[in-house]
Amino acid sequence: MGRVILHCDLNNFYASVECLYHPELKNKPVAVCGESELRHGIVLAKNQIAKSYGIQTGDVIWQALRKCPNLVILKPNFPLYIRFSKLVQQIYSEYTDLIEPFGIDECWLDVTESTKILGSGRKIAYEIKERIKTELGLTVSVGVSFNKVFAKLGSDYKKPDAVTVITKENFKQIVWPLPAKDLLYVGSATEKKLSSRAIYTIGDIAKSSPEYLKRILGKWGEVLWIFANGLDTTPVTPPLFEDNIKGIGNSITLPRDLTCYEDAEYVIRMLSESVAQRLRQQYLKCYTVQVWIRDSFLFSITRQEKLQTPTFLAREISQKAFEIFKKHWNFKNSIRSLGVRALDLVCANSFYQLEFDSLKKLKLEQLEKAIDQIRRRFGQSAVLPAILLTKSDLPCEIPLHNKIHPVAFFK
Repeated sequence: MGRVILHCDLNNFYASVECLYHPELKNKPVAVCGESELRHGIVLAKNQIAKSYGIQTGDVIWQALRKCPNLVILKPNFPLYIRFSKLVQQIYSEYTDLIEPFGIDECWLDVTESTKILGSGRKIAYEIKERIKTELGLTVSVGVSFNKVFAKLGSDYKKPDAVTVITKENFKQIVWPLPAKDLLYVGSATEKKLSSRAIYTIGDIAKSSPEYLKRILGKWGEVLWIFANGLDTTPVTPPLFEDNIKGIGNSITLPRDLTCYEDAEYVIRMLSESVAQRLRQQYLKCYTVQVWIRDSFLFSITRQEKLQTPTFLAREISQKAFEIFKKHWNFKNSIRSLGVRALDLVCANSFYQLEFDSLKKLKLEQLEKAIDQIRRRFGQSAVLPAILLTKSDLPCEIPLHNKIHPVAFFK
């Protein structure tokens, strides 16, 4: 019979949830945006009315307002969105246990076995769509196909509140005329490389030889050829079976540009406190520290170095991160965003070669664990490094979690 895969994509998710809680905005153009005063001022989501004005996800707030002067701008409420995401996944779980999230508002469902009891993939898709609308007040677009890539193309094909079925018999008629950029993992850079060689549609990719695409795009050329020809066999993988955590990090866009090493040291210490605290929560230590830098022209670099022994101490992560930063940045340009990441993770109680000052390090670990307990009870700002009290124009609150990001297709 072959597989039956659904891809469910909640329509205008953030904005739709906000309109549920603000019914007076139902017939107005609404956009959920980052905080403009902290320079996170881009459109994260928009409702259908705002979309009709040409507003797109990623537009800067001033661009969105130029397109639609009466646009209602709301700040994001991520805990609320996570709550609704879980409610939607509860509905999905009544149809299959093979559910793979692809970000907060998208999921793949493998309903192959469920079709034997509940009917065709199309029937299941329509039932899920109507239940989400009736029970939660949200709309969803569902793609039904024989693999994950075409199921996702199906959910994008017709929006909002729609079901599209792509089969082995009709995919050449539906999928191949679509622009190449609609295929999963064809970004703007890949699209330019393809179009420069007269490859404009998914069908053009499918009809090219995999060897030719590999010469143009490396290994991804062969992957895209497999996707375009409907040969993807990637399984729907529930989170329970995902690989272990590969890294823990935090990044931040600052309310003003960083112009000196003193500024950078301040932000690196703040981010390192967050990374170290999250490592301790997961009972992990890191062998590698990575620093990510984006300047005022949006040029980015990433650099990393190894530690002699693994650590979850904020001061050690911060010291190594600042050392890396000074080696690789001379402030020819000011800095807009900065990030610190811990890699090469091991269990916190794993064995490693002790240092001469290992007793001192043990005491510091006990100290930082005690600080964690104080923060859990009294808040993240209850105990702060003194350096985080020196700059009133930079944030001092330690971010314990990054905001929501999509997950990778390949595990």
